[in-house]
Amino acid sequence: MSVLFGTAGESNSFREKGYKNSTQIPAYLKEMQLDAFEYQCGRGVRLAEKTAESIKKAAQLHQIVYSLHAPYYISMSSMEEEKRLNSVEYILQSAKAISILGGKRVVFHSGSCGKQSREAALEKAIDTMKRIVEAVDAAGFSDIVLCPETMGKVGQLGTLEEVLALCKVDPRITPCVDFGHLNARTQGGYNTKQQIAQILDTMADVLQDERASRFHSHFSMIEYTSGGEKRHMTFADGRCWGPDFEPLMELLYERGLSPTIICESAGTQAEDAGAMKEYYHNLKK
Repeated sequence: MSVLFGTAGESNSFREKGYKNSTQIPAYLKEMQLDAFEYQCGRGVRLAEKTAESIKKAAQLHQIVYSLHAPYYISMSSMEEEKRLNSVEYILQSAKAISILGGKRVVFHSGSCGKQSREAALEKAIDTMKRIVEAVDAAGFSDIVLCPETMGKVGQLGTLEEVLALCKVDPRITPCVDFGHLNARTQGGYNTKQQIAQILDTMADVLQDERASRFHSHFSMIEYTSGGEKRHMTFADGRCWGPDFEPLMELLYERGLSPTIICESAGTQAEDAGAMKEYYHNLKK
C-alpha cells in the first residue's frame, strides 16, 4: 500500500479550470494527479442517491478513493441525551451515503466538553461510540470504517489520547489524525519531526495493529490562539503557524506507513496536496 493524497471539498481551481459539478471532481483530481477526496456533509447528509451513483462511476474510472465527513453538529458527548443519541442516526446517514459513493471511511467530530469534565465527556462519547457500532452493524454497514477526528480547539473533545480511546471500542474504528488541529490546540506543540514522531509512536503503542499504519489524516496549516484553532491557512501563507508538512512526509517514508492524507488548506487544498505528494515521492527516488 502507498500513501494516498487528496482534498476535502473543492479547491478554488476546480471552478477556475471550468469544472462545474460534483460528478466532475474525480476527473479534476486525476488532472491534479491526486488520489482521494473527502465529500463534505458538514451541514447534513443531503446527497441524492442518483448523484452519488454518478460520482461513484467517475471515481472508479479515475481511481479516486472517497471518504465522507459527517455532519458537524454530531455531539457524542452532549449533556443533552436526545442530542447525543441523535448522533447515532447522523452516522448511519453518513455510512449509507459513503457506501453508495463506493468509499469506506466516515470522518466525524466527537463534540465538546461543555460544562462537564473531560473525563465525563469522554465517558459519554465512548457510550455513544458503542451505540454507533451496534447501529451500523444492524443496518448492514459493518464494512464502513469509522474515523473520529482529533480537534483543534482546547474545549473540544479530541486530543490524540481521547480519539484513541474511542478507537479501542472496536477494531474497525480508525483515527483521523488532524496534524494541524493537534498543533493548534497545543499552540505549536506538534511541528518538529520529533514531535510528529511522538504522534505516530503513540498510535502504534495504543492500537498495536495496522490502523497505526493506514490511519486517516487531515493536514493544513492553521492559525491559532490560546484557545486553539482560529482558521485554516494555505501553505503559502501559513508557514509561521505550521505545522510543516515535510517532517511528516519523511516519517511516512522512513516507516513505510500508508495513510490517506486529506489536505484542508483554505482554497488551495489540491495544490497543497500536490506539494505533499511530490515531496513524498521525491524521497523515494
